[in-house]
Formats: sequence, C-alpha cells, structure tokens
Amino acid sequence: MSYQWLTLWGYVPEFIQAAWLTLQITLLAFCLALVLGLLSALASISRVGALRLVAHAYVEAIRNTPVLLQIFIVFFGLPSLGLNLGAYVAGVIALGVNVGAYLSEVFRAGIQSVPRGQLEAAGILGLSRAQVFREVVLPQAARAVYPAIVNNLIQLLLGTSLLSAIALPELTGTATVINSRTLLYLQTFTITLIAYLVLSNCLSWIAARIGARVFHPPLVMKKRARMTFFTARAPRRS
Repeated sequence: MSYQWLTLWGYVPEFIQAAWLTLQITLLAFCLALVLGLLSALASISRVGALRLVAHAYVEAIRNTPVLLQIFIVFFGLPSLGLNLGAYVAGVIALGVNVGAYLSEVFRAGIQSVPRGQLEAAGILGLSRAQVFREVVLPQAARAVYPAIVNNLIQLLLGTSLLSAIALPELTGTATVINSRTLLYLQTFTITLIAYLVLSNCLSWIAARIGARVFHPPLVMKKRARMTFFTARAPRRS
C-alpha cells in the first residue's frame, strides 16, 4: 500500500495551499466574530430595550439553526437580494456571524461575572462608564472568558470544513477533489484529518503562550483526559 501514499505526494502543495486558505478564513472569521460578539454582549446588557431585543433575537436565531443553512443563505440567498458574494467572502461572513452569537453569550457571562461592588467603587472614584469598562470590567472579564474564546476559535477552524459545500477549496474541499481524482479514500482523508489536527494544536499552543504572557498570574495549559483547557497559575510565595 506504500505506493498509494506515494501517489498523494504530488498533491502535497495543494494540501498546503488548502491549509493556508483554511487558516486565513479562520482568522478573518474569528476577528469578525469577536466584534459581533462584543457588540451583541454589550447590547444584551444595555438599558435600551430595543438593543436587548435585537441582541437576543440574533443569538437565538443563530444558535438554534444549522450553520450549514446559514452558509447557504449567505452564499445562495443573498444574490436574490442583489448582493453577490464570492465563496471566500460568504464563508468568512457566515462563520463569523455564527461564532459571534456564541461569543456574545461568553462575553456577557464574563462581563456579568465582575462583582458589582467593584463597579460601584469605580463610580465613587469618579471614573466614567467607559473608563470603568476599560479599566475594571474588561481585564477581569477577558481573563475569565479567555479559555472559552480559544475553544470557539478551534471550533471555528473545524467548522471551515462545511465551506466545501459551496465549492471553497479549503482543506475538506480540496481533499474531496483529490479523492475524486485518485479514489484513495483512506489516504486522502487521513492526510486531511492530520492537517486539521496540526492546525488546531498549533492554534491552541499559540493561544496558550499568549495567555501566559498577557494575564498575571499567567494562564497555563494543562491536558487531562485528552481535553485541553486553561487554568490560572498560582503566584509564588515569597
């Protein structure tokens, strides 16, 4: 069977190009998701009822419908409204909007986890609402939700495989094309699986290093039962 694996050696550049495209889509969609998630979270705790209603409708509509159908609506449905998007842009928007709804709940939980007494104390000190959010709420909320944010990033990476349904040549789409040429099902999809595994672990490693540098005491990554999560490292006693 070694010759079958050697047959796929000529397709390595295509796999690499597809992996790079997958990574691009992941990062761009995640940036969009961060913006939408934060705006939606702020709207959900706003004093304005209309903003809370819009945020709630957005989260419920996205979280309770299949992401594949959301991709189809963006790619196939929007052209009927005169908005023609390529597969690349449609994929970024669809995945960004989808993950943004999940990040909205993550951010909202993080913001509401900050003790109310700290907000009242900051107000007594004369800080504006913007300063309270930037100096008091955001640092604590970011630390609390950072592991969940990283998990959503990994899920977004894996979710890019659905974009093969709109003929985007990311990893899964490229693997499907290569498989149709070679009919080497096991070898082709095994290589694709390994590529996803490498990308997801690389992103997790980078996120762990960022968390260890940004937060004090730093966040460190531990592995238990094949699941990756983050914990706070206790400060050393002097």
